[in-house]
Order: sequence, then structure tokens, then C-alpha cells
Amino acid sequence: MDRRQVLKKTAGIAAGLGLAAGIAACDNGGSGTASEGGSGPAVVKKKLNLKMVTTWPKGLPGLGESPERIAERVEAMTDGDIKIKIFAAGELVPAFEAFDAVSSGTADMYHGAEYYWQGKSKAFNFFTAVPMGLTSTENNAWIYHGGGQQLWDELSAKFDIKAMPAGNTGVQMGGWFRKEINTLEDFKGLKMRMPGLGGEVLRRLGANAEALAGPDIFQALQRGRIDATEWVGPWNDQSMGFYRVAKYYYVPGFHEPGSTLAVGVNLKVWNDMTESQRTILSQACMAEDSFGYAQFNHFNAGALKNLVEKHEVKIRSFTPEVNTEIARISGEVVKETAEEDDLTNRIYQSFLKAREDGIAWSQVADEAYMRDRRLPYTYG
Repeated sequence: MDRRQVLKKTAGIAAGLGLAAGIAACDNGGSGTASEGGSGPAVVKKKLNLKMVTTWPKGLPGLGESPERIAERVEAMTDGDIKIKIFAAGELVPAFEAFDAVSSGTADMYHGAEYYWQGKSKAFNFFTAVPMGLTSTENNAWIYHGGGQQLWDELSAKFDIKAMPAGNTGVQMGGWFRKEINTLEDFKGLKMRMPGLGGEVLRRLGANAEALAGPDIFQALQRGRIDATEWVGPWNDQSMGFYRVAKYYYVPGFHEPGSTLAVGVNLKVWNDMTESQRTILSQACMAEDSFGYAQFNHFNAGALKNLVEKHEVKIRSFTPEVNTEIARISGEVVKETAEEDDLTNRIYQSFLKAREDGIAWSQVADEAYMRDRRLPYTYG
């Protein structure tokens, strides 16, 4: 059974649960078709053809697949009433112009990482990842149950956008370096690609950080414009070919402990959808949030082994001295975002509470279990 058959089967189940019920609605411009049968007034199905721009290179595993899967789910669950055409970075607009394209209505939707929009508001960082912040599971707990989504809605609405989680990379890696990083002095003058608040941490360590879009990174690293780069993790990084230029791979990263990806919808487009259509789109994004996270966890393991054994990549970790200073500076940088305005401060305070709760729970749950799981014993 191919993917589309699976999606259509899923759509049937969703319809039985009421997720796909009631898509029929009054058409806004007469572009629908009248339903057949029945003695009541004709009902028109609201059909939508939407454009989604992404911040990802075309054909990129994982990140590039997520928007395609969301579009396929939505089309299947609406029986073709909503079709979403995907434009990779640069096909309709450059990667970092996706937000403005959706805000202005040039495009209907985007798939990307919210911290790319920190030039609009530093608060957007919290809805992707911040240095020494929340893990993937902790971030979902905050967004879905801890008031994070409501604050995100308030922030995005200022730019005529409705945003929601639509994928997760899990813990990201520290990056690719041409030379080893052994002391804090090694960051002085280092030119590294790192967006978001992680980039600001690097600057305070003495490095020069910039937020290059995905399609531009390899060439910049190859030509020496940058000395190091982070991207995601072994699976995506391998496909980008960074190991051909830089052989030192630092694990883990401090900057993105669980990066949430997002779909943003033009607010007018969102409000013009029927309630059922909004529900279906939300559920399709929520499904990708879980599916994408599982995909990264599965393929990262094999890719890391391949990088080490086939491409002779050297795995390294930052020293305790470096990590201690990174943690100190990260705390300062993240706290300073709260000074931007009242909304950012409220987001920060809510995020801080979620972090405190997450640390307290993980100490007796995930961390404790993983420690015990490493004890020597034989399975089977």
C-alpha cells in the first residue's frame, strides 16, 4: 500500500471520528460544486488551492519532506477540497522572506522555523528553541497544555498569521568545525553559521555568527566564508555534505535542544476556512509534529554511524569549561529577551515555568530511567 492509499485510509478513519465531517460550507466566490441528492437547499463545498512556501532546500530529507506530507494528509482528509502546492526555498521567495510572504498574502502558508523571524520579535525564538531551553517533549507540553499556543497566537496575530507546531528535529548537534574547539579562546574570531539566540551566545564568546539560509551554507563553508556551521543532526547534515569540508563534529548542541518546526497560515485564509477545514489542517500539522520527530530519531542513529565509519568524521564534545560558560551566557541572553516588550516578557515567564517543571519531572522520569538503562545487563 503506497503513501496516498495510507493517507486516504487515514482520512476515512478521521471522517468516522468527526474530524472530516461537515466540510460542506457556503462558498465565498462560487468556485465550489453543488452536492448531489437531498431535498434541501443546495450545499456548496468550499474548495481551496493554497500556496505554501518553505525555508528548506528542495529535496532535503526530513525538513523538506514535512511540508509535502502535511499537504498530502490535508488533501486526503478533505477528499481533495484543499490542495496545497509546496514551494521550496527560492522557488517563490527566498527562505527568510517566507514570513513576509504569508503575512502580506503573497503566499498562503509557510513551513519553517520561527526563530528565523526574530527580526520581527525576539519572542519568536521561544517557539523554535532557545539555548539551554526545552527538550522536544517539554516544548510540546508547554505549547499544547501550558499556555504556549495561546501566547503564540497572540504574537503571530500581530503579523496577520496563525502558527502551529508542524514537526520537530529533537536535540540538534553542536556543529561542524574545521579545527578542534578546546578552550574558550578558540571561539575568538570564529566565523560560524548559527541563527536565533544561539548566534548571540556565540557573539558573546567572541565569534562572528550569522544566519545563513540552508541552500547557502555548504558553499559558504567550502569557500571559507565561514569556519564552522550547525544545521540539524547527522541525517540532514550528511545530506548537506558538510563532512566533505569540516571533519570535527561536536555533539550535542547547546543552542537547539528540541527544535519545533511550524506552519504559519495567513490569518485571513485561516479565518475564511470552515471549522472542519481548520481542524483538519491542525490535526495534519500535529500528526507531522509526532511523525517528523520519530523520523529524525530513527535516521539520525544510522547517519551518525555512517559519518564516523565511512567518512571518518571525528566526534567531539565541548569541554566542561566551555559548556559552563555557554550555560551562563545562554541564561543572560534568554532573560534579556524578556525586556523587549510586555508580550515577550509574558512568553518568557510562561516558558520559564515550563522549563522548571520539565527539569523537575525529567530528573525522576526520563533522566533517571536512561541512567538506569545504561547499567550492564543482557537483553533476551
